[in-house]
Amino acid sequence: MGRHWRSATGYASIEMSQPVPAPQTRFSDDGFWWWDGASWKPAVSPDRLWRWNGQTWVPAQAVAGPAAPAGRGGAGFAVLITAAIFLGVLVVVSILVTIILLTMGNQIANVFSNVTAALGS
Repeated sequence: MGRHWRSATGYASIEMSQPVPAPQTRFSDDGFWWWDGASWKPAVSPDRLWRWNGQTWVPAQAVAGPAAPAGRGGAGFAVLITAAIFLGVLVVVSILVTIILLTMGNQIANVFSNVTAALGS
């Protein structure tokens, strides 16, 4: 492995003949950045097709996330929810307008006839 000797300070030293391993690349928690020892560098190319593995750029692979439960999620479900909310708001507004017209219909008619009379004179 190496030679042992006693240095001038009295401590034993070992001369290593093996190369020092390269430091481990440190990535951010989200995996989009890596630390080069002085600053954070992007670990993913701007087009997201390449990823830095600590030594070289390699083709990026799709990260498999947790599978969505069957029947929930997706664009179709979002469209369905949006349509249901729209129809719900439409029904509520229709009911409110009907109630207002039934309770205040005569007063609204009087306002319109007054405006018509004022514009005609």
